[in-house]
Amino acid sequence: MNANTDTSASGPTPDGSTQNSSQLLPSGSRRKPPGTLALTIAFGLVAVCLIGLFTSPTAAIGGAWCIAMMLVLLFLSVPVAIALSVPSIIGVYAVSGIPATMNILSTAPFSAVSDWTLSVLPMFIFMGVLLTQSGLSGKIYRVADDWFSWLPGGIGIGTTFAGAGLSAVTGSTIGMTYALGRAGIPEMLKAGYDKRMAVGTIMVSGMTGNLIPPSILMVIYAGIASVPVGPALMAGALPGIGLALCFAAFIFAIGVIAPRLVGRGQAATDTTNPTTPERPTTTWRDRFTSLASVWGFAIILVVLFGGMFSGIFTPTEAGAAAALCSVLLCLWEKRGDHPWRKIADSAMATVSATSAIFFIMIGATMLTSLLAITGLAPILTGFITDLGLSRVGFLLVLVVLYVIMGMFFDTMSMMLLTIPILLPTLETMGVSPLWFGVFVVLLGEFGMITPPVGIIPYIIHSIVKDRAVNLGHIITLRDIFISLLWFLPVAVVFLVLLVAVPGMTEWLPDLIERTSGGMASS
Repeated sequence: MNANTDTSASGPTPDGSTQNSSQLLPSGSRRKPPGTLALTIAFGLVAVCLIGLFTSPTAAIGGAWCIAMMLVLLFLSVPVAIALSVPSIIGVYAVSGIPATMNILSTAPFSAVSDWTLSVLPMFIFMGVLLTQSGLSGKIYRVADDWFSWLPGGIGIGTTFAGAGLSAVTGSTIGMTYALGRAGIPEMLKAGYDKRMAVGTIMVSGMTGNLIPPSILMVIYAGIASVPVGPALMAGALPGIGLALCFAAFIFAIGVIAPRLVGRGQAATDTTNPTTPERPTTTWRDRFTSLASVWGFAIILVVLFGGMFSGIFTPTEAGAAAALCSVLLCLWEKRGDHPWRKIADSAMATVSATSAIFFIMIGATMLTSLLAITGLAPILTGFITDLGLSRVGFLLVLVVLYVIMGMFFDTMSMMLLTIPILLPTLETMGVSPLWFGVFVVLLGEFGMITPPVGIIPYIIHSIVKDRAVNLGHIITLRDIFISLLWFLPVAVVFLVLLVAVPGMTEWLPDLIERTSGGMASS
């Protein structure tokens, strides 16, 4: 998620402390305000959209002008909630007058966020912030590093799994990338990794986190698409773990085929770079000892997944139980270091992040109402159907669309802008809404790292300018793009596999449904 719409309240730093997600971004990676000329052009385009809306001969054309206005506002970095809601309200007024406008203003806010299953959202956010406050996030990376460092490419493999875990816990791909980049890149360079392997590993490590439960984006998708939260959460687990395993297998293969790229077949230190310090050796005793530092995380996983698998908890109740465990863990880990203050700070951050997400969901609900009132939704559905595309052809078009949008928007913005428009076409194309949620989240993450203007490569480029991170190596933007050319084919192959085997998203929800007999009623 990018800086102005990243709703996760915090992200881990290498030492386990917490920062606001907007502060995690270095200044060079934040979207700069548009210049005077760009603003003039943008406001001119907004004026053109308004004139087109109020002079449209049909309601559908007026709805199209509203969509155009939304895009202009998003390009202006207007907050997503405002960019979605304001054009929708104006469009409803232009098409149906004051009564319909008052109706949408009075009903949309409540209907968008009143679903009981959405109560799991603040619980997951609270849990993530507390785990970061307790310092557990930093320990997860160190444990993963210790356990996999003995394998060919082991530090990269450990970084991949740590990144998946951290981004799943924090809900912030950008926050995880910044924190893990500062911790992981120096460690890989110390071990003699090629600089392109080091930065590439960090960039793809967070792709899986928003699929693996507890996934904030999957909860939001469930709210927009009106699918049960429990199955939506579980649908992303197997694909998320599978993609992490694919990246780990790729790094392992590189370690076997080209060992010098991962520091094998040469000294652990880079003799050509005297600033590279020696990396300490990890013993098996150290590995088992390190597990004790993340005992709290293991308990939370048992409560979260064990409760759902056994049927003791619904997903909503499991989120609350996991949040309670996180409170107790934070009290224990930070005893003597003002633990109640950290819990209070986490609660305030959770309220702030949840409010931001709910405002965005209200905007998405207003957009859905606009599409229904103007009749644009059935027209778009009919247009796509008339193209005669097969299911695979339809999905390939979406891949191109999301990759292009990922150059400009974060994952949540893309979801909220496109899902209300695309949902009516899913049944026609034979696409499961549950599977589509996983597909959309993965595509959004894919778009954020795709050159030339995905936001993640530029965040990494900003990080590696710090000598404490690059350890004297010169890492250019060209190096970063080359590293992505190594890793992205793995993601493309997995995306093809997801399209070819849609059952991988439904196997785990079906298993839990059979086991617990009621997950869908969460």
